[in-house]
Amino acid sequence: MRLALGYVPLVDAAALIVAVEGGFAAAEGLAVDLVREPSWATLRDKLALGHLDGAHILAPLAIACALGISGPQTELAVPMALNLNGNAVTVSLPLWAAMAPDGDDVDAVARAFARVAVERAAAGRPLILGTVHPFSSHTYQLRHFALRGGLDLDRTVELVVIPPPQIAEALRRELIDGFCVGSPWNSVAVADGYGRIAVLGSELVPDCPEKVLALPTFALDASAALVRALRRAGHWCHDPGNRSELARLLAHPDHLGVDPAVVSRALEGRVTVDRDGTQRSDPRFVVFGGEADRPLPDHADWFLGEMQAAGQIRVTPNLTAQARALYRPDLFDAAGTR
Repeated sequence: MRLALGYVPLVDAAALIVAVEGGFAAAEGLAVDLVREPSWATLRDKLALGHLDGAHILAPLAIACALGISGPQTELAVPMALNLNGNAVTVSLPLWAAMAPDGDDVDAVARAFARVAVERAAAGRPLILGTVHPFSSHTYQLRHFALRGGLDLDRTVELVVIPPPQIAEALRRELIDGFCVGSPWNSVAVADGYGRIAVLGSELVPDCPEKVLALPTFALDASAALVRALRRAGHWCHDPGNRSELARLLAHPDHLGVDPAVVSRALEGRVTVDRDGTQRSDPRFVVFGGEADRPLPDHADWFLGEMQAAGQIRVTPNLTAQARALYRPDLFDAAGTR
């Protein structure tokens, strides 16, 4: 069976990339064409129009597609989750200098950010923050960051949507003052000397659900074989002994096209946050395999709560039932492991 699977170039596309490059998909009788997409909106639309047979996708975007509140309403199933965590909030060097936090803990940094945001808003020059899509954990983590500092994000800061591969460049060109994105693009801004990682996403929302495998209902015949391939690939990605090879594979120009060392540090949870080499460590900065791969309907509940807090929806019992039905642990279990 031949499948076209879409992904956006991020470290958390690892299981999809490894399933193909490592031969796990072929071992299940699948011929998979990986399709690198420039943005979540493009991936969403291709998935809706049947140009893709499945995708690595933002979990809340999959929910929004199924509910018909982002792009064409799409009949989807999520037979597997792909990872937990992996994001960070990065700010420009001038913004970091203006913040001058009195500590490096999340609350101190958030208070410093809030102070500057209020000052800028009062001066008629609100801070502009980039997020990768309105329906994303990144948007919700920015809101959690603001709340930690006592800031009303909606009244104070302007949010703009920028695709992950372009968001660091937007900071370099001073089009935005900061952003939340998945690896490696935070680290690219630091390595190139124009960004400072303020906080890790895993510090804001521990074990935050992230990307999932979404399949249109017409492609569900492939779900068992694909889930088995991706589970094996996810476990391979989780093994510390494979990190160097995984970093090399992900960093290849066909996939992320970045320095393998940047990817390697993200995989190790040892993130360089500034140009002086200061590091922030969290062994759960990004999590693959095992505990991260089962599709949990409880995650849909959490995302619906975040969507409502952001003013994107009003949660109703019917909406909750629709969102929870998207997650298919039955398909995950039926796939087995062989």
